[in-house]
Amino acid sequence: MFKFIKILLVFCLLASNAWALDNVNIFAYSRKAPDEKIYDDYGKAYKLSDFSGDFLIVLFWSKKCIPCLRELDDLHEFVNKTQGNGVKLIMVSPQKDWAVEGEQQAFLSKFEADKVPHFVDRNGKLATAFGIFATPHAVLVDAKSMEIGRIRGSLDWEDDDVIEEIYKIKAASKPQ
Repeated sequence: MFKFIKILLVFCLLASNAWALDNVNIFAYSRKAPDEKIYDDYGKAYKLSDFSGDFLIVLFWSKKCIPCLRELDDLHEFVNKTQGNGVKLIMVSPQKDWAVEGEQQAFLSKFEADKVPHFVDRNGKLATAFGIFATPHAVLVDAKSMEIGRIRGSLDWEDDDVIEEIYKIKAASKPQ
């Protein structure tokens, strides 16, 4: 009975965070995050499990998405503000957006977002595994590589209230 009450309290805490970010959806039950490969500018392969230990925000974006482009200026500030606090944001774009390796880096530098970790999803395997077909779309993954929720649409990533809500979600997602 006590375990049920603890789970209910955690769920209520997560649900109370949802209203602060209208487009956030925290799941009642987490699921193992897909582990499809994504690639950096040098062609090195990574999996989401490579980032376990941190609260991970996987932001799916496209250079053809106007709301995604509007977020770019804020993302580097979000990363700067959360760096070293157990929150890691990575950007994942479809391979079809880029003609050559390294093009994404040059594109992001125009928005001062080139320091944000960014990857390419070859053949859309990771996005498909998550069931994501529109951008921007962020997946929230806890330190044990479990998907706990999603943020659909744009955010003002550098806003202190948004960052505070992310920290609350992170704190509530810690395994019991």
